[in-house]
Amino acid sequence: MTVRVQTEPFDPGTELSAFAQGRSDLGAVVTFTGVVRDDAGTLDRMEIEHYPGMTEKAISKIVIEATDRWSLTECLVIHRHGALKPGEQIMMVATASAHRVAAFEAAEFLMDYLKSRAPFWKKEFTKDGSTDWVDAKVNDEEALKRWEADR
Repeated sequence: MTVRVQTEPFDPGTELSAFAQGRSDLGAVVTFTGVVRDDAGTLDRMEIEHYPGMTEKAISKIVIEATDRWSLTECLVIHRHGALKPGEQIMMVATASAHRVAAFEAAEFLMDYLKSRAPFWKKEFTKDGSTDWVDAKVNDEEALKRWEADR
């Protein structure tokens, strides 16, 4: 289990290679990489804040839950903070399991948690100078609810 909260960019290919290297006990590896999106074409940057220590602890707790719930062999979560430009990678989740369904479901669970519950605060800065805090979206909250029924 690896959880990293960092400002530095990461290479998803390099991370994936290291994640599964030398492992013959994996039946499935699922990865997801989130990218800063600019729907309106006006985003200059997104700034992500967090409380060091608290954020890693909260993410580690949910990773342990996912590992236990889906019998994961391995799990990786990387989430960046600081100023990020459109098109930059913001996060990566990788899950490994003996079976694909478990790896897919665990990855979705972790992504839903990171999107709506992980202790990050996001602020968008547009090219015209305006700023706006990013709220959790209703569909993100709904996505997370599906996992609570199974707890």
